[in-house]
Amino acid sequence: MTGQPEHVVIVGAGLAGLRTAQQLRAAGLQGRISLVGAEPHPPYDRPPLSKQVLTGEWEPDRTFLAGPDTFDELGVRTHFGNPAVALRPGERDHELELADGAALHADAVVIATGLVARELPDQPAHVHTLRTLDDALALRATLESAKSLLVVGAGFIGAEVASSARTRGVDVTVVEALDVPAAHALGPQLGPVAGRLLTEGGVELHTGAAITRFADAAEGVAVELADGRRLAADAAVVGIGGVPRLEWLADTGVDGSRGLACGPKGRVHGLDGVWAVGDAAAWDDPVHGGRHRHEHWTSAGDQAAVVARDILGAPPPPPAVPYCWSDQFGIKIQILGRPELGDEVVPLHGAGLDGGPVRGTVAAYLSGDKVVAVAGFGAARLVVRYRPLVAANAPVSELKATAAALS
Repeated sequence: MTGQPEHVVIVGAGLAGLRTAQQLRAAGLQGRISLVGAEPHPPYDRPPLSKQVLTGEWEPDRTFLAGPDTFDELGVRTHFGNPAVALRPGERDHELELADGAALHADAVVIATGLVARELPDQPAHVHTLRTLDDALALRATLESAKSLLVVGAGFIGAEVASSARTRGVDVTVVEALDVPAAHALGPQLGPVAGRLLTEGGVELHTGAAITRFADAAEGVAVELADGRRLAADAAVVGIGGVPRLEWLADTGVDGSRGLACGPKGRVHGLDGVWAVGDAAAWDDPVHGGRHRHEHWTSAGDQAAVVARDILGAPPPPPAVPYCWSDQFGIKIQILGRPELGDEVVPLHGAGLDGGPVRGTVAAYLSGDKVVAVAGFGAARLVVRYRPLVAANAPVSELKATAAALS
């Protein structure tokens, strides 16, 4: 593809899809843009679903990121509630088939379909997951009468649901198959600090507890654990992450089971004129090697800016530092960088790693002599000061000097 595309079709009407449309216009695209979404809702913000929406503090429309006027101003044609079912790539023209039989033709396609909630084997229909706005509203309705809740998964989504349920006065039990809560996000050293937020918040926490099956229950939900224990509650929610749902791309020959493999600017390997952003995209990492899916709110916008400029042949924006956060039990957990790249954790501030108060705890992740990530608990003022060091993969000597200056 040379010059500006005449028509860009964005498949996925979440945050990543919306930001891509906005970034394309900001970068100077003059052609048409179509935005396709599986859900009937306009793009909405997902972080409040497990918090303000679940507690009842917000009504659904407060999560909306855009309305009809936004799309009119952007010159974007929307197709909500009409998911893509097939993509037929061409040399210069791609055909996207929608569920209602309509076909859209484009010379550039951006896939931003995100993830669907992962479920357990034989999960009963009345056991909740939390990924969409409708999921949040269904769980909120259940919590209006439930006195107890079983949460499967002690990652960020499970912990946020537990926090919101406790706010509503519900008794909460959390079951985690791994030995450490939030292990995927924080690793084995800092995960237990997040686990303390659960227990100190009045949650009954079971780690290293694999569920073997959902058991029969006269009322509510019951599970059996591998050690023979049985846990029961009025309601249950499974929060064990998400998976790409990309079967509609099967005829293209691209394997999307682990996310769409993309170059460092979002171009899908094996599909000319197709890009991918957000949770469904696994981008090559030219700095650290390998391929990585950034399943976080800020990454959606960062990747959208890169893809929009690449579609238009413009220089890319400066590299962004990966960032995510989680609000639970009155504390904001913040992570800069990629903790999974670290082989050592170094405490910087606070005493959470030594059993002291969780609030104010900050630690760095090192790979050899280089800083690859920083995480903090209720310490936003401190965490932000380490962003330049994470961006530069600074040596540990600079890390220690910064920590000393901030202490």
